Amino acid sequence: MRVLFVTSEVCSLAKTGGLADVSRALPIALKKQDIDVRLLLPGYPSALAQIERPRTVARLAPLLGISDATLVAGRLPNSDVPVFLIDSPSLYRREGGLYQCGDGQEWPDNALRFAFLSHVGAELAMERTRLGWQPDVVHANDWHTGLLPLLLSLESGARPKTVFTVHNMAFQGNFSPEILPAIGVPADCFLSGDIEYYGQASFLKAGLRYGDRLTTVSPTYAKEVITPEFGCGLDGLLRTRSISFSGILNGIDDASWDPASDPYLPHLFRAGDIAGKKICKAELQREFGLPVRADVPLIGFVSRLTHQKMADVILDALPRIVEWDAQFVLLGQGNPELEKAFAIAEANHAGHVSAHVAYDEALAHRLQAGSDILLAPARYEPCGLTQLYALRYGTLPVVRRTGGLADTVVDTNAATIIDRTATGFVFDNANLISLITALDRALTCYREPLIWRRLQAQAMRQDFSWRNSAAQYAAYYNDLAGAPAPRLRYDVRSEDSALQSVRQVAS
Repeated sequence: MRVLFVTSEVCSLAKTGGLADVSRALPIALKKQDIDVRLLLPGYPSALAQIERPRTVARLAPLLGISDATLVAGRLPNSDVPVFLIDSPSLYRREGGLYQCGDGQEWPDNALRFAFLSHVGAELAMERTRLGWQPDVVHANDWHTGLLPLLLSLESGARPKTVFTVHNMAFQGNFSPEILPAIGVPADCFLSGDIEYYGQASFLKAGLRYGDRLTTVSPTYAKEVITPEFGCGLDGLLRTRSISFSGILNGIDDASWDPASDPYLPHLFRAGDIAGKKICKAELQREFGLPVRADVPLIGFVSRLTHQKMADVILDALPRIVEWDAQFVLLGQGNPELEKAFAIAEANHAGHVSAHVAYDEALAHRLQAGSDILLAPARYEPCGLTQLYALRYGTLPVVRRTGGLADTVVDTNAATIIDRTATGFVFDNANLISLITALDRALTCYREPLIWRRLQAQAMRQDFSWRNSAAQYAAYYNDLAGAPAPRLRYDVRSEDSALQSVRQVAS
């Protein structure tokens, strides 16, 4: 089975959030399911600098008026997963973020940038790149690749089947319909309503409308998004496609997130011996400039500072956390007003609150390892990964019962303590009282060392690796594609054929 996995970001080549983590870990797990999976993403400067064994394998003829594009093949670092990068300097080699320029505004040509990603994906899928490798299934991810299922549906001959995964319904890629000629999408697709969304052309709606199979990232979120409350205006479309729509829980890269081998930690530990976690806590307190106190509960928050993640509610909870004589550490960035507010809170609560407004992968690992409790609430959460990392590190999460948070954390109460299923603290309403009540329950358990140690052990025993989820995706691929197509003569994995394959691709 051959699968082309198309995404806008992949850890560690380019990352802004959880999509990048999934786009790395899932393909690696699929390889272990004997799936011949290859990644396609834009050639951002960071990706071109980090890809292993890079080589140009095709010069792309003009698509959408872009004439400076080549296809670079290589390997995902520290893996055996092949990667294709679209090296188009005019589209992707820029100072700033993947989706935004330096002032935080969206790149004005994002519609073209990600339409081009889908068009190149279609060229690869239909083997017009003459690289000798054609997928049986194309797996597209989020709005950035939403046009890819649409483009493949327009092919006149046999084509690969498509899986489209929506990671967050709130991000839709909506643009003026005036851009349709420039991005190579027939006006009929808009006029028919297939991609029209309140007068705009929606990349996400295109993926949801034309994907052969639709998935999202947790079973509960799949149920939520077919309702008006969570469907972001697309719940009606999802209900009509319910037979082809399902939720598959995201996993984590349990090799990268493993307290027994994590290179970012000052001391390693494991479920059977967590003494090293105390050292990690002390070092984290030092790193954040807090008093080193073993007796004080250390509460962590590593997240984007957004309304979705309830960062505003956590900010309001800080005075109570200080009253409890607990410590709070934050790692994240996002809304500028929230960033400023947390900086002010740090100044007002010296010795109890410390905020590091930035993104730092290594520090994220240390925060997970050194914290006692992780705040990971959300007004909505498709899946969430930070609570899964927390469980792996014996850091008990406090979450709201929504989406993947509901699927992954078992609330602590008398019954779940007795039957040894409790792994965290869950609340229902997205407000300050509910959050504080759940956190108070967590601190009460923290003050009972035997109960707390049992909860930590139960949390660390949970298996949220990609093994089960990758097997579900593999079953979907096989169900969609049936018997794999015959293997073609050339293979991009061959150095000889790759070095000889600088070809002009038909537009």
